[in-house]
Amino acid sequence: MTRLLALLLVLLTGPAPVPAQDTCGTALVLAIDVSNSVDRGEYRLQIDGLALALQDPYIVEALVRGRVALAVLQWSGPDEQQVSAPWQLMASREEVAGLAAVVAALPRAFERSGTAPGDAVLRALALLADVSHCSRHVIDVSGDGQRNMGRDTAEARAAAEAAGVTVNALAIELVGNAIAFFFQRQLITADGFVLSARGHLDYPRTLRLKLLRELTPPSG
Repeated sequence: MTRLLALLLVLLTGPAPVPAQDTCGTALVLAIDVSNSVDRGEYRLQIDGLALALQDPYIVEALVRGRVALAVLQWSGPDEQQVSAPWQLMASREEVAGLAAVVAALPRAFERSGTAPGDAVLRALALLADVSHCSRHVIDVSGDGQRNMGRDTAEARAAAEAAGVTVNALAIELVGNAIAFFFQRQLITADGFVLSARGHLDYPRTLRLKLLRELTPPSG
């Protein structure tokens, strides 16, 4: 009931926008694959994995300390990208908890469509324009399949690099799909990285590691 009420509140009023005057360290788009290769159970694994990650105390601390702005984007075919959770600044633990509840209740945006990661990156770039005041811009793409339609992925990556945006990826590896290799060669930017999950069941663990790497500045 609490999750449903949180989702209804956001759908009716929208989350608080990220004011330009507020300090924002990193703006992070979490782009989730909901193409035809992702069945309903696998979608739930992704959504529940993200909601659980947003409850992890280390991730919560990194989000609040870094004043991270988050947005969630579901993507599939060329004309199928939906901003499921608009920009929200993670300025307190309560705001992170609220977003986790909203994420856990998110309905699936698309079904039975193709895989267009290039279009997803370009849509995420347009979304990042709304938070241009943030010091660092990152697109976090998760997916389990290679491009089979839509804009050229390497061209989308070049557009991200030209805009100074980092693109990272979480490859959900299935037998014979070599998705990590595809992301490495065509999707991530020169300053980006790929982590691999051993199937959808391994997604929550890998996502937690990926978020910690993205949000924790390197030392030394």
